[in-house]
Amino acid sequence: MPASASSSSSAAHPAPRTSRRSRWSRLVHAAWKWVRPRRRFPPTREGWYFLVGTLLIGLGAINAGLNLLFLVWGMMLFLILASGVLSELCLRKLDVRRALPMSVHADTTYLMGIALTNQKKRLPSFSVEVEDLVDGKPIDKRCYFLKLPAGRTQETAYRHVAARRGPLRLSGFRLSTRFPFGLIHKSKDVVAPAELLVYPALSPVPRELLRGFASHHGRGHHKWRSRRGEFFGLREFRQGDDPRDIHWRTSARRGAPFVRETEDDEGQEVCLVVDNAPADAHAGDASVPTSTSTQTASEADFERMISLAASLASELLNRGYRVGLAARGEEIMPEGGPAQSTRLLRFLALVEPSTHDVPLRDSGRTGATIRLRPGAAPEIGFGGSTSSPRRVA
Repeated sequence: MPASASSSSSAAHPAPRTSRRSRWSRLVHAAWKWVRPRRRFPPTREGWYFLVGTLLIGLGAINAGLNLLFLVWGMMLFLILASGVLSELCLRKLDVRRALPMSVHADTTYLMGIALTNQKKRLPSFSVEVEDLVDGKPIDKRCYFLKLPAGRTQETAYRHVAARRGPLRLSGFRLSTRFPFGLIHKSKDVVAPAELLVYPALSPVPRELLRGFASHHGRGHHKWRSRRGEFFGLREFRQGDDPRDIHWRTSARRGAPFVRETEDDEGQEVCLVVDNAPADAHAGDASVPTSTSTQTASEADFERMISLAASLASELLNRGYRVGLAARGEEIMPEGGPAQSTRLLRFLALVEPSTHDVPLRDSGRTGATIRLRPGAAPEIGFGGSTSSPRRVA
């Protein structure tokens, strides 16, 4: 009986150790959760001056043994400690969100909305800066919130310009503050990935190109101004439409001018043939090595061609044309409307130089065709004929 009692008592000893370990693990987990995500707290310029002054006062107090110096030194150390604690409280329990813009074009200012929510129940947050991160690095624009009360949400926005077309991947946010004394610039990174598709830059379409294109339609090849076609539907009035085509009953009911649309109007088809081969491939043998300056010029010519294609597509769609696109290994059938504009711009935002092994998908349509090549003037064709306007600088 005593042996069994001793064995049972020895088996009961590890229980307190296990409970202590679990308690320590919980404390470590809570401390790790408190400091995550990792903070950055470099001193500001004024903070460095204050730290150096604190160090000198401390050395003087220890050397001289004066109570007054010890008192001043303690107050300065308390200010440093209070700065770290209060700035940490400002950055706790903040939720940040983006309001992505509808469309973004290269070399054009876009507006990014930022919403910051203070999820603390009682404490407000002061002097909070929010920066978007691209590959872990902040961009050169930021949003500033002077005071964010507890349980409130504030919204603001910043303006930025995308340097080039293609996907723009945002990795997260950086929240920072210098509250309360401006001695340290404490910040933390929040993971919040998002992706923007930057469309090609839009530039003014050369007048010579549009004039030559419109003059051909005026010679009767397409009766797009004719009022004798079969009724197709109604659309909003655009600049250049015949006022005699206004449907007054619908215009009065909708509160905006609407015009009749005939089948001849829908017959306007334009195909943009984008030769997305490298510019140096048109000039000669692609196997010959080229210099860095030549490659840079070729890339610039290619980007200008893509920008002109996007500008032409947007302009022609706004004028009521049905626009399609053909490139090496890709073809988009002619259609009209905002959905077609989005399809064309998405393709042009992602297109890259191809090779001559991939065929150029030009199906030889009977409508109008605009051929674009890197470093060359656009070529306009109608029903199999091709005319080259003069080069536009």
